[in-house]
Amino acid sequence: MSRQSIVFRIGLDDADPISHRLTGAHATEIRFEGLAELDHQLGDVLSKLEELGLQPTERALDMTILAAAVTAADTRVERGVDGQDGWTRELELCLPVREPDVWTGLVPLLEGTLNFLTGDRWTLAFRGRTASTSGLLDPITPTLADKPTSVCLFSGGLDSFIGAIDLLAKNERVLLVSHYWDGITSKYQDTCLTALHERYTDVDFFSVRARVGFAAGTVDGSWGENTLRGRSFLFFALAALAADAIGGSVNIHVPENGLISLNVPLDPLRLGSLSTRTTHPYYMARFNDILAALGLGGRLHNTYRHMTKGEMVAECEDPDFLRDHVGETISCSSPNKARFSQDEERRQPKNCGYCVPCLIRRAAIMHGHGEDDTDYQLVNLEAGVLDSKSAEGEHVRSFQLAISRLRRHPGRARFDIHKPGPLIDFPNDWAEYEAVYRNGLEEVAKLLKNVEARPSS
Repeated sequence: MSRQSIVFRIGLDDADPISHRLTGAHATEIRFEGLAELDHQLGDVLSKLEELGLQPTERALDMTILAAAVTAADTRVERGVDGQDGWTRELELCLPVREPDVWTGLVPLLEGTLNFLTGDRWTLAFRGRTASTSGLLDPITPTLADKPTSVCLFSGGLDSFIGAIDLLAKNERVLLVSHYWDGITSKYQDTCLTALHERYTDVDFFSVRARVGFAAGTVDGSWGENTLRGRSFLFFALAALAADAIGGSVNIHVPENGLISLNVPLDPLRLGSLSTRTTHPYYMARFNDILAALGLGGRLHNTYRHMTKGEMVAECEDPDFLRDHVGETISCSSPNKARFSQDEERRQPKNCGYCVPCLIRRAAIMHGHGEDDTDYQLVNLEAGVLDSKSAEGEHVRSFQLAISRLRRHPGRARFDIHKPGPLIDFPNDWAEYEAVYRNGLEEVAKLLKNVEARPSS
């Protein structure tokens, strides 16, 4: 176990010693000579926005640089090596910003938000930029006559695909924002974007895709970490950057079904470290607090927070188009894992069909369409008894136990929805959150009605 500090340096004159708040931390420095190199690390997002005639403020850029640093720490500091208990890491980020006093005043809010999101202990230290980088962005001449009216996260997943469809079917001038690191995610995003452009030829919409990530071995002594609990901080920051470039008060749509957003643990062992909070209402509220405190105009909004994934499928504004392309979306938690059949023939990365997101996806498509033609790794859940000690049966059994418990004690739903995190920002929505939790589990229950999963002897 060791404490890790990620130090970003921007500009060749950024060379002063760093005052670390986290004592005894091993420091890794990541240097960017100037804006061009920094923009490239951010997936050329600034250049792509400029091509649309849009430019964000320096403050929004600093928010995105912070998110990149969070990504470096979250994806390259290995929990098994540096975590106190095999999970919780002590992580420090040291960043140059244009307005250090503003950012230092936000440290408690930022640290608390990141602690909740990833389950780690974050320490943030801000300092002023150097003379050569005090202003990174040169003003541009706006060229886009009719700017987008909203921003929408676009991951290549089923929920984000439905979110985009529903906006475009209503002729919304939306800017779709994507980020990726691996090739499989990029492939699904490309495929889905192509389908949308072919379908909605009469709607002016835009897209920006950013490849943001750090190479394995970036942090000395750690190879990498695949739990990726902080991924939505980067996604939200990129969307906020785009919203700031548009200007004014801009809705940032976060299309996510309510069951996944709440992510109530299926069993006690999934609480905390094994329960993601990437779109949890409490986390999204805190991120909006950060945006407001920075004076940035974008605000996160999840239209589907009280809907199950099946309800999203069933109520899509363009049902025939969705039915034709639903199989081209990705929902799997680990689509890049190499999987082999019994004869050791390598399979192509795809939706596995048995992880938690895949099971919710399968149940949703069956609920909305009555059939699911997606090409899963595990095509038939009913082909035989699944081993609950293996990956193929583990989450099936967890769902079955959670469903059984809730059916025996329906009243527990009003307490269960608060386990992943507080819902204090939305006291008037508790009944709706309780309903989406119950209804979401019942959708999965129908999928698993004739599925057997038990531990092998």
